[in-house]
Amino acid sequence: MLTRAPPGRKRRTIVIGIGPDHHAGRGVERVADMSDAETYDFIVTGAGSAGCVVAARLSESGRYRVLLLEAGPRDSNPWIHIPLGFAKTYVNPKINWKFESAPQPQLGGRRLYLPRGKTLGGSSSINGMVYIRGHHGDYDEWRQRGCEGWDFDSVLPFFKKAEHQARGPDAYHGVGGPLHVSDQPGRFELADAALEACEQAGIARNPDFNGAHQEGCGYFQTTTSNRRRWSTAKAYLEPARGRANLVVRTMAHATRVLIENRRAVGVEYQTRQGRRTARASGEVIVSGGAYGSPQLLLLSGLGPGQHLRDMGIDVIADMPAVGSNLHDHFNTNLNWRCSKAITLNDLENSWPRKISAALQYALFRSGPMASNGIHAGVFARSDPRLERPDIQINIFEWSTLERGKDGVKPHPFPGFTLMPIHLRPEGRGTVRLGGPDPLAPPVVLFDYLRTEYDMQAMIGCIRLARKIAAQPALGPYIVDEITPGKAVVSDGDLAAFVRESGVSNQHPTSSCAMGRGPNTVVDPRLRVHGVGGLRVADAAIMPVVVGGNTNAPTIMIGEKAAAMILEDAGAGRAERAA
Repeated sequence: MLTRAPPGRKRRTIVIGIGPDHHAGRGVERVADMSDAETYDFIVTGAGSAGCVVAARLSESGRYRVLLLEAGPRDSNPWIHIPLGFAKTYVNPKINWKFESAPQPQLGGRRLYLPRGKTLGGSSSINGMVYIRGHHGDYDEWRQRGCEGWDFDSVLPFFKKAEHQARGPDAYHGVGGPLHVSDQPGRFELADAALEACEQAGIARNPDFNGAHQEGCGYFQTTTSNRRRWSTAKAYLEPARGRANLVVRTMAHATRVLIENRRAVGVEYQTRQGRRTARASGEVIVSGGAYGSPQLLLLSGLGPGQHLRDMGIDVIADMPAVGSNLHDHFNTNLNWRCSKAITLNDLENSWPRKISAALQYALFRSGPMASNGIHAGVFARSDPRLERPDIQINIFEWSTLERGKDGVKPHPFPGFTLMPIHLRPEGRGTVRLGGPDPLAPPVVLFDYLRTEYDMQAMIGCIRLARKIAAQPALGPYIVDEITPGKAVVSDGDLAAFVRESGVSNQHPTSSCAMGRGPNTVVDPRLRVHGVGGLRVADAAIMPVVVGGNTNAPTIMIGEKAAAMILEDAGAGRAERAA
């Protein structure tokens, strides 16, 4: 249910600064007319991995009116829901922002492809579906950085609340939650051989990366149900769509949070019909992700003062931390030619196999399309003196000539990949505006390979991947190393390879970091410092990136954020009643 300003209500206009009118092409006073604005208790901007969770939970009781804004379309593209379809969603501009980074100084000036979901479910609708929470110590470190209530013991209940674990409940897992977490749909010959090789290389088996400990090798679990992708749109929004108090508006791009007297009072957003505004009587929750959330705050006048002035945006609060502290995992790919035609390259390069796979999936939900193709992996330490794993190796049952904004192109022969990933980078990047146009993409600058440790961790991970490939269990499957090739051996040559080939692992976080110091944006209850009625709830609030895939932690953040918002709203009601 939504409400409008009643007839006869005094016209309400909020002046939010002086700057260019991008539609008229001239400088005018920016005015938001709130006289006919729809009014909600809560407005959530961004229907992604966290935003869907927040909106669904806030609307659950029926007590509050909730508006959820999503810049992209509904999640009706069929490739979204097929596990192997993420190779298609990876480059589809209708449901993917297809961002590119600024030139990266440590990578020879290369621009990196940055896919982000632009549909209901956000990146949970286009990602690889691997369910990893990170190390217990990651969250204890958050607490040590001043983020009370975010240690592992405190966040575990929210992981369990979200989860419907196919294996059943235990001390670390829950059942009955919206998010289905499943085992791989069967065993896979190449993955089994790779895991046996890991054991031969001295890496212990770990049946549950999200259980008592993280280190080891094993099969990944995925956010799937009945061999279909289980995004947050499926898990949280679909059951909530019949609620009269929840309005989900697609093709609605939030362009500014409206702030009056240092309090968020609404949102301006762009639709196909033009600009619209919505008023929030309670709070605005920004859930645009590690790129989108700082971008919206910057457009709203919250951020580094000089940068905002350079963009022609009136400064409401000079907050240097907005868009700073950007973390991301970094990876490269090691490819091997396989001796057996059992890889996904063989599927992609053969029309008869494609047709057979499509029929298998359509009729029986089985075959290669029922899996994400990222079956197993490794968590390890680049230095035994470290307390937590700092490197990850994903085992892909394909190899590629190219994987970027133009698509995924496999080698014309059987191949597989071991992907070395650095989980704990020391480099810190930024998200900035390229101009005052709210519909323009953000400017993303990483700081990969800033320190010697960053490079040495990657080199150590490459050497571990090669050690695994050299074990007897994988011997019968390997014809030759394709990339980087056997001739690339020395640290210098490997470093050059990393700089030439390394890319984002698509786990951006921390650009609106949580904490209490001057280098943070939100407090431990995710409230933006110095601005009432405004929170950020997504991966951007992580003070430090977790050691593993970031989708599951982002969903947990959504759960915990919603619980805190409802708790604060209830306390406010009680206080007013008293």
